[in-house]
Amino acid sequence: MSVRRLGRDQSGATAVEFAFLAPVLIFILMGIISYGGYFWISHSVQQLANDAARAAIPGTTTVERISLAKAAVAASASDAELIPAKVSTEVIDSGGRLTVAVSYDAAQSIAFAVRGVTPMPSDQIRRRASVQLGGY
Repeated sequence: MSVRRLGRDQSGATAVEFAFLAPVLIFILMGIISYGGYFWISHSVQQLANDAARAAIPGTTTVERISLAKAAVAASASDAELIPAKVSTEVIDSGGRLTVAVSYDAAQSIAFAVRGVTPMPSDQIRRRASVQLGGY
């Protein structure tokens, strides 16, 4: 095979280009999947907080509102495909306003499986929902 013919040969060019681009494409795909999972978990935690705040409105005392909010979170956590043992709830009833803060430890979730490869946000996801009690 002459040097001139070897210079025009393109038979392995696609394989070499793929070898250069494949790691970048895999890295981007892993990031898309991981952040999609993170946003899904984050949205689920926000919905838990929203639902708990709404569920607590009928309570007549602070203790009853706290009980209703925590019961709503406990009942809905598994429906949102979250691990109930990793969900914590804080309820603050002050000044005619009820605030429900829901935290979730997502460290062991599939979204954080590529943490060493893809930069990820905090695995402690905390969301709040607030409702006004009694009128406008």
